Amino acid sequence: MQLAGRILLICMFLTLLRFEMSLIPVLLNLLSTALMVFVTIGYKTKLSALVLVIFLAIFNVWYNAWWMIPDYRPMRDFVKYDFFQTMSVIGGLLLVVALGPGGVSMDEHKKKW
Repeated sequence: MQLAGRILLICMFLTLLRFEMSLIPVLLNLLSTALMVFVTIGYKTKLSALVLVIFLAIFNVWYNAWWMIPDYRPMRDFVKYDFFQTMSVIGGLLLVVALGPGGVSMDEHKKKW
């Protein structure tokens, strides 16, 4: 069951990627995608999820600051949507941190060795 949750979490995460072709966004996308792959396959799951939670929280407040956009601008609604979508991914990752990867994961497989 937790495997299905981790797979659905990566589907939600894919909507957060920014496709900008400058150096910093590309590096941030690569780092966060690598961490999300670790969470999905269950390798160092709690650590990867916690680092991703911290990274996404900082990124979310910095990039999706909808409270800085005036009420009359339509862009405010789009940025607010992105903000709360990122918060839902953070919530899912916090559940992974709290509950662990589950039985179908690399971490669980390593315990049997």
